[in-house]
Amino acid sequence: MSTGGGRASAEAVRRRRRLIAEKVAKRGTMSVEDVASEAGVSTMTAYRDIEALVEEGLVTRQGRGTVSAAASRLSEVSALLRLEQNSAEKAAIARAAAALIRPGSSVLIDDSTSALWALRELASVPLTVVTNSLLVAREVEPRSAVRLLVTGGEYQPWAESLLGKTALDMIDGVRTDYCLLSASGISDGRCFHPYEDVALVKRAMVASAEKAILLLDHTKFARRALHSFAALTDFSHIVTDSAIDPADLELVRQLGPEVIVAE
Repeated sequence: MSTGGGRASAEAVRRRRRLIAEKVAKRGTMSVEDVASEAGVSTMTAYRDIEALVEEGLVTRQGRGTVSAAASRLSEVSALLRLEQNSAEKAAIARAAAALIRPGSSVLIDDSTSALWALRELASVPLTVVTNSLLVAREVEPRSAVRLLVTGGEYQPWAESLLGKTALDMIDGVRTDYCLLSASGISDGRCFHPYEDVALVKRAMVASAEKAILLLDHTKFARRALHSFAALTDFSHIVTDSAIDPADLELVRQLGPEVIVAE
């Protein structure tokens, strides 16, 4: 077992700490001993890493040698719960986003519930849908006008989606007219998600679409997350709701993508 600390490069320490933060986020709570074991470091080094993550606001210390995720930055609630959050705003955003999609086009859709709302607005429109989301697949499976392609990958129950290398390979191998996706948080003109495997899928989808459309209810501008997957300038359109803070709206407009404020 490595002692980690002084002999490790700064980059290696940074990667190890991000890995620890992500593991804690997915499990909710871990003991310091488990952190040390999974990171391959001594308990003393694990305590140092945890202290650094506490200072960054990524984890919180609990009693009796345990550590928990700081939910606002590192964790995401289940897809089924997210589907009903901010439903009025998502419905407005969905209507505006659906108007951008041409009938007969191909669309990449991730596990973003905002994108699923938009797909519901396209119920009678002929489309080719490529997705890693099982919620999306179930939504469009009965539609005779939709050609459905589902990526492979490892099933993640919390997201109701398929992730990992198999999913990435399929996404990398297609080119679609559009992609529809969202972000967990926005910071410094970039989009973030708490989990690296989800961020990698989103990044691949943006790269594989002719036009990428970002769906953001106003609450996303107040959130922060861990892994960056795209710049706001990578999107042709950004669709948000009318409760967006005017300062956030002005900042996005200065960056250049077309911004649609859904009423």
